[in-house]
Amino acid sequence: MALILLALIFIGMPLLEIAVFIQVGGAIGVWPTIGLTVATALAGSLLLRAQGLTTLMRARAQMDSGQLPAREMFEGVCLVLAGALLLVPGFVTDALGLLLFFPPFRELLRVLIARHIAAKAARGEARIFVAGVEVDPRRGGRPEPRPGGRTIEGEYEDVTERDDSEDGGGPDDDQRRLGR
Repeated sequence: MALILLALIFIGMPLLEIAVFIQVGGAIGVWPTIGLTVATALAGSLLLRAQGLTTLMRARAQMDSGQLPAREMFEGVCLVLAGALLLVPGFVTDALGLLLFFPPFRELLRVLIARHIAAKAARGEARIFVAGVEVDPRRGGRPEPRPGGRTIEGEYEDVTERDDSEDGGGPDDDQRRLGR
């Protein structure tokens, strides 16, 4: 399956682009066709810059608030792919690249990919990790215990709120109290 997909990408796509170039060139002429190709490359770089900076700022804000910017990371990958597709000469790749610049299309793509991965995980064909812990969708999304792992239960007391200035203690006093 992977070989067929690679053959379509590396052989079929250039042949399709050549056919479209011939059709467009025959309809509007050689120089307008070349002009359109250059214009789409410039438009792609401008769109990538504008939307890329916006996505980067949203990702930064989410990281600052302690959240994982998963959606922004996906959008960033889509935008880089869109920019690359617009830089490659061709009308078919330009159309695909322009589609990736539209947020509703990226959202649709994200949902479709997420459903595909979740379906594979539910069938046991894929594993999903969140923060380094495997999540099993068949168990309601609860983390699955690692085989051979051990659970350590315990209690703790937070002593950081203690004010060492009252007893004049500092790091050296703590070391003396511990006998070091």
